[in-house]
Order: sequence, then structure tokens, then C-alpha cells
Amino acid sequence: MARDLAIDLGTANTLVYARGEGIVLNEPSVIALNSRNKEVLAMGRDAWQMIGRTPSYIVAVRPLRKGAITDFEVTQEMIRLLLKRVGVNRFNRPRVVICVPSAITAVERRAVIEATKRAGATDAHLLEQPMAAAIGAGLPINEPIANMVVDIGGGTAETALISLGGIVSLRAVRVGSFDLDAAIVTYIRREYGIAIGEQTAEEIKVTIGSAEQTDDEVCAEVRGRELMSGLPRTVVLTPEEVRDAIADPVQTIVDSVLSCLGEAPPELAQDLISQGINLVGGGALLKGLDIRVANASGVAVQTVRQPLEAVVLGAGRVIESYESLKGMFMDSRV
Repeated sequence: MARDLAIDLGTANTLVYARGEGIVLNEPSVIALNSRNKEVLAMGRDAWQMIGRTPSYIVAVRPLRKGAITDFEVTQEMIRLLLKRVGVNRFNRPRVVICVPSAITAVERRAVIEATKRAGATDAHLLEQPMAAAIGAGLPINEPIANMVVDIGGGTAETALISLGGIVSLRAVRVGSFDLDAAIVTYIRREYGIAIGEQTAEEIKVTIGSAEQTDDEVCAEVRGRELMSGLPRTVVLTPEEVRDAIADPVQTIVDSVLSCLGEAPPELAQDLISQGINLVGGGALLKGLDIRVANASGVAVQTVRQPLEAVVLGAGRVIESYESLKGMFMDSRV
């Protein structure tokens, strides 16, 4: 018997939830291809480890960038491999709920649905990531009170104000965790003349990156290739430097939260003083981001209990209660 599946199709990571089982797959959204014959060599964690370490004809690509599909065929292949890994075959075709950014266009919505059906699903529906995150965080979204979710993924940051099962106001910017990594790469290249890869930049962000000054700050050694000589070189990076490097993308995210707050009806804005703002997604783990948003907005901010899994857990709750919650699906038509 086919199991209904929920997929959080993220720019950074893809998670799959199977009805009655929970999360059955959590892999980076990366696929490695042989550019000569388009053969798929690896997917997920294996492909992620190849980034920046392969011969020129082997490319490790992310089929989603900035929350949008950059390559339809590669995305379809990735979804097919995901479904195959969780046991889907031509005799076992499940219904699939896919979580996508609110910012995607109608054309991209149809592309995701088409890719999922071609990959082996009998039916496919889309669910907005902020809505799924609110459900996964256990917020009372069907009550007439304000629930604000800030979902910071790899390629997008979405702020949604939800009440009575619908989105009242929404702000989405195509800025996310990858933009923080890219800002660190650019800063080190500009200030030290050293080239580093995106995996190294991510390690720096996780280890000493922050949006606000914290008490337990330490410096970090960074190894890279000197641009002038081409030789390996090590420099010491301080948390203040990393904060300066990522200041612009962090400010863009904070501004989008304030913009969404500004659109809130007065009654719901009052609720937020007691309800607070909820951070989800991998970007929510950046140290001090909750303090930064709280200081800027004057509203209490908390990171939900499972920020990385909140979206797929919310979509999982939808497929567990399919008939009662299917009204939350996005319209795939223009």
C-alpha cells in the first residue's frame, strides 16, 4: 500500500516525512552530475561532500536557488531519487505534499507538481513553507489570534502572520543562509586576499558567526588559498569581522520582519506582544538573531523547538489529517 509522503523541498536540505512513520530522509539538496553524459553520480550527503573537490567534468549542483527551480530536469531527477530511496516504485505510487517558498511563481508551482508526478507520485499538492512551519511548531493557527513565523532557509527568508488558518500578511525576500556564506567568502577574499569554499564559509558561520554580540565569543583559524601566490595560507578571523561581513543580508532579513509587522491589523499586532515571533529554519540557528529581531521589533522572539524539521513536521501533520487540512494547499493554477 502506498504511503502518503510530505517533502520539504528546501534550497539547502530536503526532508521527507512518511505517513505513520515520521521523518524518513534528511539530505542536502545537492546532486552530482557527469557533465559529459548527464549521468547522476550521487545525491544528498555524498554529492554535498563533492562540492569544490571534483574534476571539472563532475559538477555538484543545487537544483533550487533562492527558493526557485534553476533546472527542471535536475529537480525532477532529484525528486525521483528521493522517492526511490523511501521505497516508491511503479506499483507503489503515493500522494505527495511538497513544501515550497511562498515567493515561487505560478509557473514554478506547476513545474514542481509536474516534476513530482513524473517522478512517481499519483498526486501532488503544494503547501507554503511558513504555514507548514507554523503547524509543525504547534502554533494555534486556526484560532483568531496572531501567529508570526519567520522561516529562514538557505535561499529565502519568509515572514508570515497567520490567523484563522490563513496568511494575513506575508513578506518574502530571496535572502537566506547561503547569502551569509557568500558574504563571508567575499569578505575574506577582499580583506585577506584568500579564497575559501562555501563549506568552509558555512563552518565559519556556524562556529563564530552571530547577528549580535554574545558573551562566549572566540576567534577561529581559517585556511584557504592565497590569490597572489596560489599557496595555502591560514588567517585568524574574529567574531566582529564575521558580523561585519554578514551585516547586509542579516539587516535585509530583519527589515522584512519589520515590514510584515507593519502590515499587521492593529488587533493582531496587539496579540504579538503576548504571543511573540517564532523563528524556524536553518538560519534561525545563527547566534544572536533572536536578540537582533527582538531589539528591532520590540516583540519577544523565540526559536521553535525543532527549527530545521518544523516545516516537514507540519506537512506531515497535514498528510496525517489529510481530509481535514487539505484546504491549506496552495492553488497550482495561474
